[in-house]
Formats: sequence, structure tokens, C-alpha cells
Amino acid sequence: QPFTSLLLVQTLVLMSVSCPLQEQSDDSSEEEAAGDTEMDFLRNLFSSTLGLGSADKVLDELTLEGVARYIQSGKCKNIICMVGAGISTSAGIPDFRSPGTGLYANLQKYNLPYPEAIFQIDYFKKHPEPFFALAKELYPGQFKPTVCHYFMKLLKDKGLLRRCYSQNIDTLERVAGLEGDDLIEAHGTFYTSHCVSFCCRKEYNLDWMKVKIFSDDIPRCDKCSSLVKPGRWISVSFYFSIDFPRCDLLIVMGTSLQVQPFAGLVSRVSKSCPRLLINMEKAGQADPLFGLMGFGGGMDFDSDKAYRDVAHISTCDDGCLALADLLGWKAELEELVKQEHARIDSQDKKEKASESKGAAAKASSASAAPEPKKEE
Repeated sequence: QPFTSLLLVQTLVLMSVSCPLQEQSDDSSEEEAAGDTEMDFLRNLFSSTLGLGSADKVLDELTLEGVARYIQSGKCKNIICMVGAGISTSAGIPDFRSPGTGLYANLQKYNLPYPEAIFQIDYFKKHPEPFFALAKELYPGQFKPTVCHYFMKLLKDKGLLRRCYSQNIDTLERVAGLEGDDLIEAHGTFYTSHCVSFCCRKEYNLDWMKVKIFSDDIPRCDKCSSLVKPGRWISVSFYFSIDFPRCDLLIVMGTSLQVQPFAGLVSRVSKSCPRLLINMEKAGQADPLFGLMGFGGGMDFDSDKAYRDVAHISTCDDGCLALADLLGWKAELEELVKQEHARIDSQDKKEKASESKGAAAKASSASAAPEPKKEE
């Protein structure tokens, strides 16, 4: 046993020397978070393998029913949601990977090395075109939130949602009623945009960005000519540090968990925190080699050691409805969706009527203008 422990310590030291942690960069909080994820790997590997940490089993059953009973127990007071493109597909927004119809297939002309590159800051700085082509397709106002979006709003209304971490730029979380500190939009939001230059970071509003996107211009800063990207500058690592250690339940929906550092967030919660995945396929599972080495950060749904991870394989809407039903919230959720969709439709109708009225008035004014006199 002492020999094994010493060997593991030596292995960890060699790993840290041969694969040094990523240096922090003033230019990108994503790089900082990626470095933290690597540190988590070493920390979890060390503690798990040497048995320096214990985890309490919280769920009485690794099923959706077990999760529902835990939420109802009163012990679950801080829920974090991590969401991706899969929560918006029922709104008519294609996901990334569906053959022929996915967003990735539609962006092939840009020769993306892999789908998630479109959201990575280093790739964006070199090749901003695919991001803004996608932004034009997903611009706010063209889609309505889904059942899944309103389920998160219900969690907020019941005082259970600590925060939602979203990979999406469609802003449907905001339309559904999440706002301000409810949200961390990992890849940006149209509501505020900023210059990507660390020395500038000038802020631009929604109207400015809309003009740029629909005129097919690549947005550049008026002050320093650097790229401008949707998103607010926040200390991402600060939110990580205050949210995940306090999380009682992590709900992951509609994401393949393949984009770092976002995917690494699943390992930021405590070892006893239950993690529920609602997705069309299992995702985020630990590499088998890491499992043999004792690294427990990834999801574990099927092994003999599984004790906290639950995979509910379905669409995000169906999964949320099933969980809401078990919690006794289904009728409330369906009524919320019905009322909010009716409100959005009514608002859209009024806006279109106003636009038509304005266009008609403009045309009438133009036709009534006197013709210029001809010179004799």
C-alpha cells in the first residue's frame, strides 16, 4: 500500500511536469477555466485513488423518480442547470450534429475543423465568419422558448434555481424569464457585446450588433478596430467558485459535453452532488482509462461504482415534462408554456401591425409629396 501510494504520487508529479497546466491569459477567461479543469483532474485523481475523500450517496435510486424524491425532500435547495443546443431543437432551431440538417452541416462551407470550434475564442479571433453566419440564423425574435426553457423558469419561481449555464446564443432562456444573474451565457448573448481586445473591451448594444449582423459586416470596434463579440465580460472563474461547491443537484440537458472548459464543469460539484442528464444519448462519461486510474470527474451511469449519476434518455422537453409530472408540477408547467406562447404571439402580432402601419404611412407621405417644379 505505501509503495502504491508513493508510485501514484510520483505519477502525478511526472504528469504535472510533462503536461503543465495551461497558463492563465489576461485575454480569455475560457483559458483560465481550462487550466482550472486540468488542476481538478490532478486533484481528483490524487484524492480518489488514495482514498482521501468520501462521497455520500444522496439518491435512494438512480432514476428520474429518485431525483424527484430528492427534490421533494427539502434537502435540494440549489440546482444548477447546464444546457446546450438540444434544448432549443423543438423551437425549430437545428442542433449541431444531425446529418444534413444540423447547424454544422449548414456551416461546412467555412471548413470548421469540428462543430464546437465555432464557439471557441481562439478560433473566433482567427475566423469570425462562421460565428456571425450562425448568429444571423439565430437572431432573437424568430423563435419561442420550449418546455425545457420554461421548466428552468419554474425552478427559478420556486426558489430552486441557483443559476443556468448555457452554451446557446439564441437567448431563449431570457425570453422564458431568466435574466441577469440567473444566467451565465458561455458563448455570449446578443443583448450586450464587447470588443475582444483586453485593453479596450468597449461595450456595444443590441441595435448596433443587429445592424452589423444583418448587413453581413464582421463587427469591429469603433475605438480600436478589434473584433466585437456578443457577450458580457464576467469573471467566469468567480461564478464557478461560488456556484458549484454549493450545488445540491446538477441538471445537464441537450449537450454533448464536448466543448471545454464548459464540459469540465460537471466535475466542479462536490462528490456527493447528484447529476441528472436529460439528453438523446449518454454524454460526459469518464474515459475508461481515467476510471481505472481513479479519476471520478466524468459521468458514471453504468459501472458497479455508480452512485449519483442518472441518465434519462429522451428529448429535453419530454424529460422535463416527466420530471415535472413526478414533482406534481406538470399542469403548472403546461399552463405556463401556453400562457407565455400566447403572450409572445400577441406581442408579435402587435409589432407586425405597427410595422405595417408605419410602412403604409411612409408610402402615403412619399406619394403625397409635391413633384419638383420643372425649369422653363
